[in-house]
Amino acid sequence: MQTARDKIRELRSLHEDGLLSQQEFDSRKNAILDAEYAPPGGSGTPMAPAIHIRQGTEIGLMVGQEIGPQNRRYRLEQLIAQGGMGQVWQAMDLATHAELGHSAMVALKILPPQFTQSATHAKLLIEEATQARRLAHEHIVRVYEWAQDPATSSYFIIMECLEGEDLDSLLAREGPLSLERVQELLAPIGDALQYAWDKHKLVHRDIKPGNVFVTKKGEIKLLDFGIAARARSSASSIGLEAPGNSGTAGYRAPEAGTLQRQPSRALDVYAVAVMIYQMVEGRMPFDGPRSASHEPPRPEALSAREWEALRSGFAFDPDQRPLTVPDLLAALRGAVGPSPQELADQHAAQQAQEQLAHAAQQAAQRAQDEVRARQLAVQRKADAEAAAAAHLLKEKQRKEQEAIERAEADAAKRERKEALSRQLRERREADAEKERKAREEQQRKAMQLKAVAAYRAEQQRAREEMAERSVAASAVEPSAPVSEPGSPVADTDGVLRDRFLDGTGKGPELVLLPTGRFQMGSPEHERKIAMRAGSQQSWVERETPQHWVGIEQPLAMGRFPVTVGEWRQFVRASGWQPQGDVNWAEPGFAQADDHPVVGVTWHDAQLYVRWLTEKTGQVYRLPSEAEWEYACRAGTRTAFSFGDEIDPSLANYDGNYTYNGSPKGEYRQGTTRGGLFAPNPWGLYDMHGNVWEWVQDTVHDNYQGAPNTGDAWEQGGDQSRRILRGGSWLYNPRYLRSALRNGFSAQLSNDIVGFRVARNIAMP
Repeated sequence: MQTARDKIRELRSLHEDGLLSQQEFDSRKNAILDAEYAPPGGSGTPMAPAIHIRQGTEIGLMVGQEIGPQNRRYRLEQLIAQGGMGQVWQAMDLATHAELGHSAMVALKILPPQFTQSATHAKLLIEEATQARRLAHEHIVRVYEWAQDPATSSYFIIMECLEGEDLDSLLAREGPLSLERVQELLAPIGDALQYAWDKHKLVHRDIKPGNVFVTKKGEIKLLDFGIAARARSSASSIGLEAPGNSGTAGYRAPEAGTLQRQPSRALDVYAVAVMIYQMVEGRMPFDGPRSASHEPPRPEALSAREWEALRSGFAFDPDQRPLTVPDLLAALRGAVGPSPQELADQHAAQQAQEQLAHAAQQAAQRAQDEVRARQLAVQRKADAEAAAAAHLLKEKQRKEQEAIERAEADAAKRERKEALSRQLRERREADAEKERKAREEQQRKAMQLKAVAAYRAEQQRAREEMAERSVAASAVEPSAPVSEPGSPVADTDGVLRDRFLDGTGKGPELVLLPTGRFQMGSPEHERKIAMRAGSQQSWVERETPQHWVGIEQPLAMGRFPVTVGEWRQFVRASGWQPQGDVNWAEPGFAQADDHPVVGVTWHDAQLYVRWLTEKTGQVYRLPSEAEWEYACRAGTRTAFSFGDEIDPSLANYDGNYTYNGSPKGEYRQGTTRGGLFAPNPWGLYDMHGNVWEWVQDTVHDNYQGAPNTGDAWEQGGDQSRRILRGGSWLYNPRYLRSALRNGFSAQLSNDIVGFRVARNIAMP
């Protein structure tokens, strides 16, 4: 392990090369010295040379280092922050390039090993991280997952990566703030705390400027929800901190050190009140331990009523504080206007000002009378001169108005002529567009009739073969009943289902697709909208270049993704055993037989379609990526098959986020049953959202060299990863676009990934 001296030498080299500022160099150097010489209790007093820190308490991480389990590695890119609770790094997700649940860049909060040395403490921290993952609020930083690095035994939390600064940095840069600005910054924090309590009965317990983050876009985010307090609780049990402490010194309420069966919201109210004092006054209200009689001075920026409202927030007795942080902020907003004493002082000052104003007014009146007399004489002379000038001006204005009216009449005439020409041109363009759409509709109907004819021919061949078998069977055993295992079954809506050859069941519901051509990928204007919604440049470039693809062979595709009930039938018949981390039968949310199955790898999907082929005698497979997008678009050219906007009434996704001006809505936190939402124009359900769907193709960076025949692209690319399409219940709406491409390891399963089947239709 590197010594403190080696680490400081490397930091100095970075600083001399211009890669570290003086402030960042000093901050990191002090953290290294603290970790090397400070006692475990954190008192800051240097230890004697003969006493050593407990082995394993120093994290010792560097830029470029990879951490995490073998199948989920992260490369450390930049140290964002560090302190007694560990380090926060910006890191790159190396396993999947952030393709499932978050962007490529994430934030890792790496906890010191001494906080998780026992299994009990580690379990408590894991429970906190799991609980924080359920907090889906726009003003709470998203927690994705937790993991442990086998090399350092350090636990770390994987979180949303933010760009901006915390309130500590903002206050250091701007100094004291106005009360209005303070309320603007803290109102979102109050909303976030209220949400956490209402939804999960959670209290933050460590509110401070360092845990409030302001992004470059001006968004306010609350950090470390409960994790820091849990870590301190674990640290206290091994002698690293006073027992029972919750929160940071200075912001910690007096009762925080007492035993409490359930943390109270009064802890957060106290901490926010201290922060408000600090933000408007530029210093902390209490220099040391708090006593019941200690009263800080009133900030000059606050009126008496505002000061009274703020004092109630950090009252020594928690029962005297407002119930919630929003209540505290509301009390401050309502404390406008002066106190009774201030009103009396203002009234006396106003009377004195009125007396002075009255005396000045009398003196001014006398002076005005004298001036008015002189002005009257001058005014009479000026009136006569003005009357003559007004006559001349009026005549000039009349002539100018006539010229303006003639010019306006000429302009109106030209505008009418241009409008008639424009209307004629638009009418011609509309007629041409109408004719083009009519041709396309005629072509589509012809392709549909061709596919139906192929399907009917296949049915006819099956009936003829069955009739021949029936005749042969009757010649041997005339009394035997005639059955038709393996023959296709179609309902009145044209939905096809193949019977199993052994008569034990039927395959998934299928929809016949017409042959035709379409443009695969996204146009430039759609990519710009996706980037405004938060997509990265590297993601949308995967959808280029846009190119024409022909689907020349008729096929049928699963009406729904493969369901839990259909997968259970396969499991019972084949004896399949899962290899992934996700239990398909209990994925962590409620599912019924008509929900899409999850927890299935790409190789598991291959086993299913081979089994289905054997059971029905028909060729089943995964669709190619081109066939999937062709079926998803269903003849449309917009971002989604129902237009360029989306809302949670049309698909299952994280409704806390919007796309292209669409409204927010419900976040269902799990899959939904098939048929809950309307199908696309070709009768296919859940092509947008619910679960990502495996296709046959390997992962390529873009469409350079892609086939234009609709076949799967399995040559080259990353052979260990396969394409996913459609988005899922956990993702933002921008991931649900028809053109969006994702990729995932073919060996892994996930609670947001499923698949649907395709089936070849033989031509007559």
